[in-house]
Parts: sequence; structure tokens; C-alpha cells
Amino acid sequence: MAAVSKSVIKSATGRVGVLLPGLGAVSTTFIIGVKAVLRGLGQPIGSLTQMGTIRLGKRTENRRPLIQEFVPLAKLEELHFGAWDIFPQSCYEVAKNSSVIFKELIEEVKEDIDAIRPWPAVFDNSFVKNLDGEHKKSAKSKWDLARMVGEDIDRFKQEKNLDRLVMVWCGSTEVLTQRQAVHESIAAFEKGLRENHPAIAPSMIYAYAAIKRGIPYANGAPNLTADIPALIELAKEHQTPVAGKDFKTGQTLMKTVIAPGLKSRLLGIHGWFSSNILGNRDGEVLDDPDSFKTKEESKLGVLEHILEPQVNPKLYKDLYHKVRINYYPPRGDNKESWDNIDLFGWLGYNMQLKFNFLCKDSILAAPIVLDLVLLLDFAKRAGMRGIQEWLSFFFKSPMVAEGLKPEHDLFIQQMKLKNTLRHLMGETPLTHLGLEYYD
Repeated sequence: MAAVSKSVIKSATGRVGVLLPGLGAVSTTFIIGVKAVLRGLGQPIGSLTQMGTIRLGKRTENRRPLIQEFVPLAKLEELHFGAWDIFPQSCYEVAKNSSVIFKELIEEVKEDIDAIRPWPAVFDNSFVKNLDGEHKKSAKSKWDLARMVGEDIDRFKQEKNLDRLVMVWCGSTEVLTQRQAVHESIAAFEKGLRENHPAIAPSMIYAYAAIKRGIPYANGAPNLTADIPALIELAKEHQTPVAGKDFKTGQTLMKTVIAPGLKSRLLGIHGWFSSNILGNRDGEVLDDPDSFKTKEESKLGVLEHILEPQVNPKLYKDLYHKVRINYYPPRGDNKESWDNIDLFGWLGYNMQLKFNFLCKDSILAAPIVLDLVLLLDFAKRAGMRGIQEWLSFFFKSPMVAEGLKPEHDLFIQQMKLKNTLRHLMGETPLTHLGLEYYD
């Protein structure tokens, strides 16, 4: 990464538009959270940009500012929200139906959120089979749909008098899509848009419309979306940072905490069984086997990349990893995961580790959306473009340069993120070597 002078980082002042394809539980929880924090009705718990600190210099210097004090980030009061969805209900109505946020808090911020109503969405039932709605765009070609999304963006920017924008995909998991020739170049992709190529998903249309306008883009689902040469090339051409894929919440978050610990102590693993139940819109979508396949690939890759069985064959070569997701409507957004790990230690003696995580997916995802909005806006102002691997901390299936193995270890990801911030702000990255204290 080339050195960046603090003096070239553009000011954080100005109004920032937050574009959200998908006005469901995650988006509404995020929006309500921001409004609640601004009104003093809650704390931004889980947000690295709002509550996280960063050590600068030696331990003896005791310099540990909040990240938001160290890095020039946009202020929460400058965020303005726009969204698309296949259902026309307002942010207020969706939040009430989602049953994530307490009703009393929703009513407290009703005035702020009832006016946030989604624009008609780009939707193709062949990519999301278990959902459908009437609030959809209709056009002759995917090129026209991309133009219509762009018109929504341009109108929103003008009406809200915005200085900058960021887009974060908070929509559903699409069916598994493999890279094809149409994804390999900008020219091929734009030709595919005009010809309605079946391998161009709705999420790609949103990403194209944003990136083409120089708007940073993050993908909160495991969809292929911007992780294709055409859109990465487009991002570089338009000086636009992109990041993804799939918000790291719930079960996979725990895996990226526990697996590095077992690996660091050289404990072997025979098998890791993971099961989930959830009943929200995400669960309904994942009840379709083709959409589940996309999520499964995202979840299964984590352990293989962390444990590196090819490096530690005696410990992990024969590991059996199984993931199950079950749609269970009574649970709503209250997701529950069970994990059973069969491990072995000294002289091959067997042990077991079991853990049960009851959580609300949207409560875990909302601060991730906020952090991505603020950090991608910062990256854009710092002149960064293309894949932002330093934001892997927030994703299950991080985007990386062609040929690179993604880093999944949560602690290494956090070090990469904070060292990138230190680097961009002219501070020395930390190695944690510590030998200088004992010379």
C-alpha cells in the first residue's frame, strides 16, 4: 500500500447519503440505532468507529484515543438514509413488523423514520425464490434497470443536498452464481446488461450503478456481486473503494474467535458441526436450497482458511465440517446456533467443545453497517480504490486480490484494520514485538 499523507485526506464535513438496497430488519435496526444514539436514547454498542480505541506508539506513551477522535469520520448527524425494497412499507412500519427493536423506542423515533420510504426495487425471482413483492421496477433490459437505480441515486443526492454517498447491500442472499465470461470485463458486463444476461444478478445492478458514480460499495450478503473483475476494474477506474462479502455476525463470528485459539494451541479437530434456526426474512430466503448454497459456501470457507489443513495435516486434514440453517418462523430475528466441536489433544486424547449462541442477527449487523459506511467514506476521501481488504474484519467471506488467500482470523483482521488506519494517519503500524522494552 502506497503511503498516504494526512494532508491529502479530504475533509469529513458535509452531508452523507447512505444507500441501502433492502429495507428489512438489518437496515431498519441500523437506521433506528443511529437516530436513537443521536437522541441520547441508546449507546452505539458493537460499533468500532463509535466505541473502539486505537493504541498509538509504545505502551508506555499511553496514547489510546477513540478511533472517531483519531480518524476524520463523518458525524452521525450528517447521515441521511435512502433505500429500495420490494415492499413499500416505511422504515417505521418495517421496524414494527420485524420485532427487533423495542416498540417504545420505535415510537420515540417515529418522526425521524416514518418518512423513510423505499423506492421500487430491482428484483428477479430467479435469484431469490422464496420472496416476492409488488414494489418492483420494470424495464426492457438490465441496462435500463441500472439507469433507473442511478436516477434514484441522483434524485436523492439532489433532494437531500448531499456531498457524498455510500451504498451497503442489506438485501437478501441470492442463489449461487458462478463467475462467467460476462463478469470478466467492463465491456462484457455492460454488453450483458443491454442483452439481459441471466448471470447478472440484481445486486450487481445496484453495485454497477453506485460504482459508476464513484460511490463506495459494501456487500453485506454472500452474493458474488462486486467480487468480479468487471466491477473491480470499474471501481479502480472511478477511484471507488469496494468491500465484502457477507456481514460477520452470529455463528461465524464465534468461529473466527474460537478456531484461531484452538489452532494457536495446536489442538486437533476431527469435526465441527454447526446448526442454526431463525425465522426472519433471511431465514425464509435461505429455506431455498439454491440461496442456502451461497450462504453455505461463505460459512464453510472460514475454517479451512483459518486452520490451513495443508500446513497442519496431522491436526486438520480429515476435519469434517457441516453447516445447517433451518427456517423456523416462531423465532423471528432471534437466531439460535448450536456448535459441537470434536477435538483432540496430547497423545490423541479426545475432547469436546459445545457452545450455544442466542442472538439477534440484526443487532449484530447494524453496527457493522454503520462502521462500513463511515470507513468506506473515509477510504474514498483518502484516495483509496478497489478492494479494501483491511475491512475483512466485518465479513464472513472477505474480498481479496486475485490469487490471494483471504484472512479469516478475527484478531489478525483487527490488527490489519487498525494498522491501516495508523498508516493512513501517519502513525507507525504496530508489530507488538515489544523487545525495545527489555534492551
